[in-house]
Amino acid sequence: MGHMLSARLFIRIMSASIAGLAFAFRLSAAPTGPTLQMDYGHGPPLENPAARFMYFVPLISPEPVAVFTSAGNTQCARVISSSCHLAGATFQATCEFEFGGTGSLRNVVDHTELIRRHLAKLMTGGSLQRQLASINVTGQGNGRVEIEGVLTNGLRVVNQVRLNFSDHGKPTPVSITLQDICYRNGTVHFENELVAQVNTLLFRRTPGQTQMQITVASIKPKNAADSVWQNFMGGLKGMLANQLLPPIDVDAAGHQAMLDFGLALANAEPTFTFPFAKRLKP
Repeated sequence: MGHMLSARLFIRIMSASIAGLAFAFRLSAAPTGPTLQMDYGHGPPLENPAARFMYFVPLISPEPVAVFTSAGNTQCARVISSSCHLAGATFQATCEFEFGGTGSLRNVVDHTELIRRHLAKLMTGGSLQRQLASINVTGQGNGRVEIEGVLTNGLRVVNQVRLNFSDHGKPTPVSITLQDICYRNGTVHFENELVAQVNTLLFRRTPGQTQMQITVASIKPKNAADSVWQNFMGGLKGMLANQLLPPIDVDAAGHQAMLDFGLALANAEPTFTFPFAKRLKP
């Protein structure tokens, strides 16, 4: 009888151990996003596909996002420098990056669920104005990441990350498209499309809020001509828009990922792995 009890106890222990190992394996095998390689201008250049560098877009988006690259796309991103300065209990870091290669990258927002949630409003004549339709990267450019934070118990804590896409006097390669959504004659319509050239994206640690602030270099209708006058008016509208553009609510996990990215850059880490973007569409 004693041998039978011992055998049963052994089986239970082994079963629990196997179940625990299986659970631990599932945790360790949890999906992640891509890993960025950073050389900071030292050693052989380490380049990342532009879509890997911009993976934060589907991470921060509250709506599903599909990513499209142009045929034969060779766009890549490289972090080329890092510097960090301490001042008492605060620190500031700056990391330069560059986009090389040719082609274009589009992160297109799927508004299907947004429309469903607001269908009653749309069907009674309301509209959803200035909805973010896409974030795009076209061609080459230079930029920098500016990080600010504090020292807590000797550890760096990042409070602000600003991505500046216009550096060294070069125009920004990043743009966003905005559109109004309305409902007429039994059909949803996307109207009044605008294209804004993005200068900066700002992520700031604020209790109870996860938002992104955008500043733009210019804003003009999508079908506007590429003329001196249209570009002048676009720049003027951009300056006015920067006074009026409210912060955009973003996904909390994506917001935290950008603060973590800033910390990795401030510490000159050789790699950074994004968390998995649940809203990234295949």
